[in-house]
Amino acid sequence: MSSFLFNDQQSAYLLSLQQQGKSTHTLAAYGRDLVQLFDLLPELCQTPTRHDFVAVLKKLSQQNIHPRSLARKLSVWRQYCDFLVRHGRLESNPVANIKAPKAPERLPKAVEQESLNVMLNQDNAHTSSNALTLRDHAIFELMYGSGLRLSEICSLNLEHILLTEGWVSVTGKGNKQRQVPLGTQSIAAIQAYLPCRPTIAGEAALFTNHFGKRLGARQIQNRLRDWAIRQGSPQHLSPHMLRHSYASHLLQAAHDIRAVQELLGHSQLSTTQIYTKLDFDHLAKIYDDTHPKKKKKKD
Repeated sequence: MSSFLFNDQQSAYLLSLQQQGKSTHTLAAYGRDLVQLFDLLPELCQTPTRHDFVAVLKKLSQQNIHPRSLARKLSVWRQYCDFLVRHGRLESNPVANIKAPKAPERLPKAVEQESLNVMLNQDNAHTSSNALTLRDHAIFELMYGSGLRLSEICSLNLEHILLTEGWVSVTGKGNKQRQVPLGTQSIAAIQAYLPCRPTIAGEAALFTNHFGKRLGARQIQNRLRDWAIRQGSPQHLSPHMLRHSYASHLLQAAHDIRAVQELLGHSQLSTTQIYTKLDFDHLAKIYDDTHPKKKKKKD
């Protein structure tokens, strides 16, 4: 095996990820995690050992970095070493059996179904002649009605919406395609928005700003935040919270975790299974509120 520095394959590795369809955001995050690793490893390191990686992990842990971030960094290191093994640069992966510190369970936040429906229904956007108001209502209905990620909303083009068929074609993480059904409220909101959609020549984006150009993620976040305040929401609303609400409410109604996995575009069932905890909490609350024995104890 020829002599090399452990960090000299970073560019080749990131290029391979780009060719796999990883997003610019993901590539930048992986690059930062690798640079941080290289800075903390012994200088001019060729074949770092398991001990070297554990030492780096310990240094980062002492900096009060969240266990979830440490787990992500460790995953990036492991994948990089796997790449080096495949290309004959390492004989084995020194990170293979290192376990990340366990993060405390963090459940996604979901909005109560009734309060969310009330806010969407009392919006009265369908009676508005303002293009941006109609656009925002269509976005919020689509986020909650179809559970789309913020990035998926931003990347939607006109051709992706099939109103007659009742479907939206979505490109998710890793450029994975999926078809998601549109609810009647989402269809109505999009139909109201389309005739007054701001546009410029050649712009294919479904959701545009007042200049007719594709709407950005930060703009959607800010519009949702301001809309929630106007609607009297007792909590801050984010695009991810609407997606979480869609998932948890759907699971409460259907109890079909595989179907929810497909609709959300999760590659791993374990990602979707976190919503079973939310569903259990919901059922437990119903039990506490309605079971005769529980009610007697409260009385």
